[in-house]
Amino acid sequence: MIRYNAMDAMPRYLIYLKNQDYISGQAGLLLHKARSLVSDMGVVVRDTRVATNHIEFDTSIPRDSMVDEVARRFSAISPISEYELIVEKKMYKKESILKAKEFFNEEKYWRAHEVLESEWKVASHGEKDLLNGIILVAAAFVHDEKDEKNICISILDRAIKKFSKAEGLYYDIDIDQVKKNVLQIIESRRVQRFKI
Repeated sequence: MIRYNAMDAMPRYLIYLKNQDYISGQAGLLLHKARSLVSDMGVVVRDTRVATNHIEFDTSIPRDSMVDEVARRFSAISPISEYELIVEKKMYKKESILKAKEFFNEEKYWRAHEVLESEWKVASHGEKDLLNGIILVAAAFVHDEKDEKNICISILDRAIKKFSKAEGLYYDIDIDQVKKNVLQIIESRRVQRFKI
């Protein structure tokens, strides 16, 4: 049985379109366009994020049976890549970390953030700060996907503080390299998204 978040009256989907030359500066325009395409359906388009290879629409759809029609309408913007029903899935810690890394490296930063948050909630001491740092980097890049550079860099400033005692490898994530990349962005004030 699938259970939806109690705060959501409708099932929540991430709908991905192929990015055909859109940039993060167009996120607001794409959000407006998506909302107009489904304005008669009762669909809520919460947010739009522009990654290198995809455009991500965060939506709430009145009925699961409507997702194909929403995706079809969004294809007026760009071809559909995939869509995903958002449900909280219980995973073992290693699986969560590896899945979050996969999402991060696919520029699905919001998903990476969500997966890591469940591990962060039960972590303690230094691991809690380390996970919070990775979550903050993902959150910063979500803002970059919406062309909010200053917010992105501000969040990265918070992230680097969370990494202060972290080093080495964490589940195959090179924390030293992550710290180096974050510092480079902060110092240059040029956002260069990276993989972990």
